Amino acid sequence: MKIEYLKGSNIISLKPARLQAKFPAIAQVEAYWEGLRNGRPMPARAEVDPRGISEVLEYAFVLEKVAPGMARLRVAGRHLADLLGMEVRGMPLSAMFLPEARKQLARAMETAFTSPASIRMTLKGDTGFTRPALEAQMFLAPLRDEEGRPTRMLGALQSTGKIGRAPRRFAIREMDVNTLLGEAGAMPPPAAKPRAARTSRDAIPGLAEYATGLAAAPRRPGRTRLGAPHLELVYSADDKGV
Repeated sequence: MKIEYLKGSNIISLKPARLQAKFPAIAQVEAYWEGLRNGRPMPARAEVDPRGISEVLEYAFVLEKVAPGMARLRVAGRHLADLLGMEVRGMPLSAMFLPEARKQLARAMETAFTSPASIRMTLKGDTGFTRPALEAQMFLAPLRDEEGRPTRMLGALQSTGKIGRAPRRFAIREMDVNTLLGEAGAMPPPAAKPRAARTSRDAIPGLAEYATGLAAAPRRPGRTRLGAPHLELVYSADDKGV
């Protein structure tokens, strides 16, 4: 039975509250990302600190864009490895999906990078002998790289039910695409690089070797898809700090 909560003349769906209770890791990662961006189109990859999502690190991951509509897993929590039954670092995110869902996934990721947009997906696992029913949710949200480009993504994948025999892959049942606040493509200038050089762009202390975290590596205003952003940064010779 579908139940809605009436408030004044508006009808408020209870579905978000139910999903938050069912997939708390997704809600926590999304809230963390929203706090980081703080009204901007997106935060920077360097701002991500695993301590902010320490309770749900096993469900979290970071993607790197390698081609239009394609991204690979730079770091990933243990839950993703359990679902596929293997180490997932370096694999494309599409490896978590059934073949018939991969084109839709590619379109969604490209929208997230270019609009920019955050995305929530409701997923259903493949079933069969020793593979019981499995539901899941995935959250994807873009991040800026060191040059200010949206080439990284923070995400989370959480399933409910017994995993059974791996690998488990998913079909996409529902998708919620949310274009972000701020002028499309209006990325702030990249933050100044730290004096101490890192051995890897993703080797943020705590994320790569967090004891209980990621495995082996290191407001919703509208829903209209926007065109690819164009970025033009102009600096004056008189500006300080350039």
